[in-house]
This record gives sequence, C-alpha cells and structure tokens, in this order.
Amino acid sequence: MRILGIDPGLRVTGFGLIDVDGPRLRYVASGVIRIPPGALPPRLGTIHAGVSEVIREYRPQAAVVEIIFVNVNPQSTLLLGQARGAAITTLVSAGLPVHEYTAVQVKQAVVGTGRAAKSQVQAMVQRLLALPGLPSTDAADALACAVCHAHAATMVAHAAELAVPPARRGVRIRRGRMR
Repeated sequence: MRILGIDPGLRVTGFGLIDVDGPRLRYVASGVIRIPPGALPPRLGTIHAGVSEVIREYRPQAAVVEIIFVNVNPQSTLLLGQARGAAITTLVSAGLPVHEYTAVQVKQAVVGTGRAAKSQVQAMVQRLLALPGLPSTDAADALACAVCHAHAATMVAHAAELAVPPARRGVRIRRGRMR
C-alpha cells in the first residue's frame, strides 16, 4: 500500500510518501509545497493544486493528515485549520481514504515518546526509511504521519488476525497448548 502523509501549513505544506509491504517501509518521495504570501483564498488554492499534483504523480492509496492542536493564538489555529481543510478536501475529492492522528500519536509511533522534538522526529524518519540525509522538518513530519498510519494499520491487521479462532488460523489447541 502507498501512503501519503500531509503536514499542512499556510507557508509550507509538507508531503511524504511511503510504500508498506507487511512490516517493511520503503521511502518513495517527500518534499514541500511552498505557498506564496498574500490573500488567503489563493494560498488555499496553491495547497489544493500542490496536493493534487502529488496525488496525480504518485498515486497513493491512503492519506494521513495530522490533527492540529489549539495553540496560543486562536487566529493562527483558525488559519491552519483552513489549510488543513484545503488539503483534506483535495484528498477526499481524489477518492482517497483520509486518516487523522494527533501530533502526540505520530511522535509516539515514530520516536517512542509523544513529547519528541522535531529534530528527533527527523532523525528517526531518516533511520526508519534509510534516507541518506535528514529530510526538512515539514517533509519529516509528513513522512512521520505516513509511518504512524503504517504502524497503526499493521496493528489493526494483526488484531483482526488474532480475533479469528485458532482452529481457523491453522492452529490447534490440545490440552491448553497450541500446536
């Protein structure tokens, strides 16, 4: 499965794509969509056009967007929410299932702690995907979103497998022992 991670922003929107084959993750591409300053509607249009182009070029099968948190400035939170909305609308319009995770969930999945610094996320993304160098912070955050979903999807699949009775999985239990 190919997963597209998006880290929305009104100045820079990061994107990252990975392929998932069982427990193996493979880097496909990453980068940023630079949004020029100016009025809000054209900036949102730039996000839409950029995400659309990434979808056309790489053909992902699922998308992940980080859930924003309310920060100190409510106006900034509202504006970031609009950037996030533009990205999600583009993903949904392309027919992609969209999954959402908080920053804490993403950091927990990638680094092992929800309070990880951006530099730690960058370093772990580099290590997990065997990248030759550190990705930019925005691209690393987007790749981390994709990695988080890959881990979550693997766990859900494993849990579903465990929900199948042992006899149907080719496992027999005799005298309390699996054989």
